[in-house]
Amino acid sequence: MALVPKKFFEEMPDFFGDEDWFLPVFSKKSSEPDMDVYETDKEVIAEVSLPNIDPKNIKVSAENGVLRIKGDMKDEKEEKEKNYWKKEIRKGAFERAVKLPSSVDESKADASYEKGVLKVTLPKTEPKGKKAKEIKVKAK
Repeated sequence: MALVPKKFFEEMPDFFGDEDWFLPVFSKKSSEPDMDVYETDKEVIAEVSLPNIDPKNIKVSAENGVLRIKGDMKDEKEEKEKNYWKKEIRKGAFERAVKLPSSVDESKADASYEKGVLKVTLPKTEPKGKKAKEIKVKAK
């Protein structure tokens, strides 16, 4: 399964600049939501963790073997009275794209959102042009 590459070391300077860097826990600083992609005999399924987001703010598309999920986690109102020591709850726009592991029928894709998890189900198809065709040898 090929995923869109992630640049792992670009967060390294933030690691040591964080107040609790001495703890053996790496915090995720990226604006990308967490995603699991797996397949069954008949489907490719993607589950994306998107807590506290209005499903109307999520756009899902699949084209040329790539699943793309875009959205916006809007902050309803900013509370200036709070004196934050640490603020990690993500707000704002996000986008996530992943190359799908199998050929799918993108026109029959289905997406549902329940308890903070977006689930996208794409039915598999036979890959076009990848099935071996037997060629008979003619004797001359």
